[in-house]
Amino acid sequence: MRYLLASAVLLSLASAVAIPTNQGTQNGNESSSGNGTNKKITVELGPRPYYLVDNMDRGPLKSKLQSCSEGPFMTSDFVFAHRGAPLQFPEHTIESYSAARRMGAGVIECDVAFTKDKQLVCRHAQCDLHTTTDILNRTDLASKCTTPFTPATNNGTAAKAKCCTSDITQAEFKTLCGKMDGFNPNATTVEEYLDGTPYFRTDLYSTCGTVQTHNEYIALVNGWGLKFTPELKKPEVPMPFEGYTQQQYAQDMIDAYKAANIDPRRVWAQSFVPDDIFYWIKNELAFGRQAVYLDERVDTVAGYANATASLPALAARGVKIMAPAFFALTKVDNATGAIVPSEYAVAAKAAGLELVTWSFERSGWLNKGGDYYYQYVKPVINNDGDMYTVLDVLVHQVGITHMFTDWAATLTYFASCFGL
Repeated sequence: MRYLLASAVLLSLASAVAIPTNQGTQNGNESSSGNGTNKKITVELGPRPYYLVDNMDRGPLKSKLQSCSEGPFMTSDFVFAHRGAPLQFPEHTIESYSAARRMGAGVIECDVAFTKDKQLVCRHAQCDLHTTTDILNRTDLASKCTTPFTPATNNGTAAKAKCCTSDITQAEFKTLCGKMDGFNPNATTVEEYLDGTPYFRTDLYSTCGTVQTHNEYIALVNGWGLKFTPELKKPEVPMPFEGYTQQQYAQDMIDAYKAANIDPRRVWAQSFVPDDIFYWIKNELAFGRQAVYLDERVDTVAGYANATASLPALAARGVKIMAPAFFALTKVDNATGAIVPSEYAVAAKAAGLELVTWSFERSGWLNKGGDYYYQYVKPVINNDGDMYTVLDVLVHQVGITHMFTDWAATLTYFASCFGL
């Protein structure tokens, strides 16, 4: 029997300050939040934050969070909605963005990739359409994939497919349905391959998510009066792509905000590619001042040491904001058993760098260790409520200014409680 993780979401358990909005419409349809122009929304968190607080060990932090149970809960720029709300909604869809907005995210993310006709769309990776959309079920488009579906074999060879935004045009992309990210490597049919949602998520809302172009995302978020964090995704095809250079790609993303008259202070442009950050600092300083260097060097022991040592030099080159995965910002003090700031976090502060981090609500059960994001503190965590224990250290000791999350409500509860 497949994953039967049922999750109650977006229930009106707690009301908050009503937030004014100027929400418009997309493709002739009003967004799923149900509010038109000049209407107001009420931030709603549903049961998950309460579950996490109840699950915490007794102590001052739990007591503080319990004291905030009835709000008010407010939209917060501390909360970066990572791909929208992909814990339960298909990522980078109107439905996912609307859920994040309803749960109080002040900043919404679009991961930016380019299509065959060099138009920008919202996808977490250039080549993830086979796991995040229904493209393999589309007989008119599946054959255009870089690697069409190949079934698993009896000798242990996994099923495979690879479908990229650069395989199809923007018009073709807009015909796709977004689905929950996942695949079944043991599949012998397309239907089985697409049926692979991780156990801690749900297919409850995975009917046909409305995918977004970058320009549509800008219009949607701007209409809500919220802020933007677009990530220029690392290309998975050789660059230049049919004459399209990395520099033009980086410039096109920024130009979209300039064309929409978006104040650069409302935009946190991101990239894992250092040259993208340096390009924006040199050529688009208004946006470059708030560019976020996503630091994946910390994934290895040697890389972590090199990344930590490089922080002063990056600051000298004009980088203002670093963003490693949050595991890299904490460690366990062997003498006390307490969670404390890591060497990377201390070095970033000494270099005058701001820290943003990712991604909350992207792990399984913490009583099983929490996987990648909790690897440095695994010995001292044992329940889901420890998410808030780690978050408290990140906020009040490390000093992060924003955090990406797959479920905004969890961060909004904390942010509202502590006035972030």
